[in-house]
Amino acid sequence: MASSDKTPLGHDLPVELLADEPALPRGDEGIALCLSGGGYRAMVFHLGALWRLYEVGILGRVARVSSVSGGSIAAGALALGWSRLSFQGDAAQDFVPHVVEPVRNLARRTIDSSAVIGGSLLPGSIADKVTSAYDKHLFHGATLQDLPDEPRFVINATNVQSGVLWRFSKPYMRDWRVGEVKNPNVPLARAVAASSAFPPVLSPLTLELDSRDFTPGSGADLQREPFTSNVVLTDGGVYDNLGLETAFKRYQTVLVSDGGGRLSAEEEPKDDWARHTFRVLNLIDNQVRSLRKRQLMTAFLSKIRRGAYWSTWTDIAEYGVGVPLPCPAERTRELAETPTRLKSMTDELQERLINWGYAVCDAALRAHLDNPPPAPRAFPYPQVGV
Repeated sequence: MASSDKTPLGHDLPVELLADEPALPRGDEGIALCLSGGGYRAMVFHLGALWRLYEVGILGRVARVSSVSGGSIAAGALALGWSRLSFQGDAAQDFVPHVVEPVRNLARRTIDSSAVIGGSLLPGSIADKVTSAYDKHLFHGATLQDLPDEPRFVINATNVQSGVLWRFSKPYMRDWRVGEVKNPNVPLARAVAASSAFPPVLSPLTLELDSRDFTPGSGADLQREPFTSNVVLTDGGVYDNLGLETAFKRYQTVLVSDGGGRLSAEEEPKDDWARHTFRVLNLIDNQVRSLRKRQLMTAFLSKIRRGAYWSTWTDIAEYGVGVPLPCPAERTRELAETPTRLKSMTDELQERLINWGYAVCDAALRAHLDNPPPAPRAFPYPQVGV
């Protein structure tokens, strides 16, 4: 899809324009990749999409990776493995051992329930326990300063105090209302835990900061304590469930991998406050994601941005391209209904999700890019399909 200077009104965009942004910026030539939330389901689904992007030579040309929640786990692993990738198209040589296998190893472990128990009975919060698990099993002491200079990895959380996005990156972490801290040395596991602090169980995560570390005058109206000393964060998907805010304004080409789940019907919804609240939060999330998706599609059709979108619940036949990899809708619907948890997955479920992410990403690229790649020959794990 080609881009143009045409900009719809702000309320028609999938991102918010600030007071000093009267129109959507034209954007830089370059590719931004957005990885949505959705727990382990999204994390593993994104691996398949990244695998296909690697094979066809697109991943190595990405200028920015913007992620939320479960997508941030995959993004963090990709960032740490980035310097070891050759980008020569043979995923088995480096992408699989340095990105896929570390994430799959994490996906074999249950984190959320053990964090809840540990955070309830032992010193430290639930978010602290999640941080420790991420660090132990995936990030191994890395900080934001261990991220590559290029591409820019942006890990997004939601600031409960200011009500806007809090972004973590190597050059800075910031909230446009609270301000900016340059060159933050925050553990990568901490940033990812903030991004994936699913409410109400794993949220909130509190960052204890020194107000003097903020760049003077970098915040709009909240650059003062306690906003600058105790930053209370929750899941990035609460504010922006597709990770678009830090990518859509900046780049003309936007690729969106949506690992959000498919909301299933319930004949007898639970009426206790905890499970009822969880159900209502899922309903809200589903509606907000649907709205952002429609606005993103409008932006593509209006040619103010070019790119492609794919999701766990997409019917692959809708792309109208030849699909050499069999993806029966009833099988992919099962995958989309995988619960949004940080709960251990069998190897078979992981491989099915990876295959599905790989196949639907490929179909989206071939349907919507100006120079589509050739069709793939086989799934990454052909023995299980989807």
